[in-house]
Amino acid sequence: MSKRTASTAESAKKQKIENPGWPGHFEGDGLTLTELMAQGQGLTYDDILLLPSYIDFGVEECDMTTALTKNIKMKAPFVSSPMDTVTEDQMAIAMALNGGIGIIHNNMTPEAQAKCIRTVKRWRNGFILEPKVLGPNATVEDVLEIKQNMGFCGIPITENGEQHGKLLGLICAKDVDTADHTTKLSALMVPREKLIVGKTTDAKPISLEDAQATLHTAKKGYLPVVNENDCLVMLCSREDSTKKKSWPLATLDARQQLRVGAAIGTRPDDKLRAEKIAEAGVDVIVIDSSQGNSLYQIDMIRFLKATFPDVDVIAGNVVTKGQAKNLIDAGADGLRVGMGAGSICITQEVMAVGRPQATAVFQVAEYATKERGVPIIADGGIKNVGHIAKALALGASAGMLGGLLAGTTEAPGEYFYSATGQRLKKYRGMGSIEAMQQGKESGKRYLSENQKVQVAQGVSGAVADKGSVHGFVPYLYKGLQQAAQDIGYRSFTEVRENAYNGNVRFERRTHAAQAEGNVHGLHSYEKKLYATL
Repeated sequence: MSKRTASTAESAKKQKIENPGWPGHFEGDGLTLTELMAQGQGLTYDDILLLPSYIDFGVEECDMTTALTKNIKMKAPFVSSPMDTVTEDQMAIAMALNGGIGIIHNNMTPEAQAKCIRTVKRWRNGFILEPKVLGPNATVEDVLEIKQNMGFCGIPITENGEQHGKLLGLICAKDVDTADHTTKLSALMVPREKLIVGKTTDAKPISLEDAQATLHTAKKGYLPVVNENDCLVMLCSREDSTKKKSWPLATLDARQQLRVGAAIGTRPDDKLRAEKIAEAGVDVIVIDSSQGNSLYQIDMIRFLKATFPDVDVIAGNVVTKGQAKNLIDAGADGLRVGMGAGSICITQEVMAVGRPQATAVFQVAEYATKERGVPIIADGGIKNVGHIAKALALGASAGMLGGLLAGTTEAPGEYFYSATGQRLKKYRGMGSIEAMQQGKESGKRYLSENQKVQVAQGVSGAVADKGSVHGFVPYLYKGLQQAAQDIGYRSFTEVRENAYNGNVRFERRTHAAQAEGNVHGLHSYEKKLYATL
């Protein structure tokens, strides 16, 4: 009797079920993972399916806890990609709150990257660290526009109209309800001398509890928090505080701060970048390279492990066991797997190198995770929640999400509208000419920053508005729980173990089968991915 059969029998005994279902597969019913990958062809996620098995548990019992690195655990297997149209501080905060982690891109100055990390690390529920502000010469029209676009209108007024300027007053909905749209805010705002404010300094920072108590006592909607120079530091909202939001999946460090990662390159000046982001409190450094099996990366891994022993290092990218061996031998705590599979990547087309993603994940995981105990992140080719489930079943501990998160509210960049009125955001590959020339750091990823002719390995484009990560990522999480349940296991850790021992079965799909498995035969349809009740 297999472990799975014994577990089912024991579960049935406890529940006094006389005839529990059989959780196995008949011989010839699908392929084992070894049989699937022994066919000698490079496979993508769309080429395969997992066969369902017996369910004897509720979907809420499915645990998505996973390993990011050898030392860092997460409650959800999601990592946002270090791309300049995907991950900065707001994305990293949202990812960590929802059980994953964000990797802040390095196509910016080291100082700006360190600032992003500090913002994530000092995040507290109830504090708005970067509030929307206006200057005294702004008008009621500006307030109404903010209210329409962002849903609020508790707005601090600062001397220079910037976030950390000298506080002059506060404007709220009731102050502008009946006012002429051209009226300047200086004539309507509650002036500084009439405001209840919180005070904070480096030596004595204000706590969320103290700020909430002040709001409650004063019966005010907003509490501006100022420093010793009376400059705005942050804003505390009574509404946010009273919502008492809880984040049970949040990825936290030992000090109960949100975890965050950041990317660096492999050049000598990246050592200075590493020092700045380590000082800022980064939890994991991702060495960002399209082809990670290089002397430059091996030297960087050794430097990072010797200099910052408390900071984990994720190396890559790799697609073969040989590449993985060199980076693990150098000290890598985790690996990124993927080369040329991303929706905005043209590496396979231009460079004629890479590997189909499903095969790459299986081959690297079989060595790195199964033999060496190093978790891998499937990076590239993930277009939907089903692809994440397949990556996890093939051996990945997490999926790195780029295009899937681009277009969300928390992704960097401004929304714009297409000619047909669709709301869009820019999304580009870090190997695109635009990215390599704008930040000057992206070219290092492709070892081409000093070349007179830069060969693009990515493209620039746009993606549709996906709404907030706080709605989208919980949908992905629930989708993975349901996928694990259909496969017949309470976690993807169990799915992986049973895939390796042959209990989980797979099927190859022809192009016709892939078409059959998608929406077909309709004149028109609306594909709504999720709804919240």
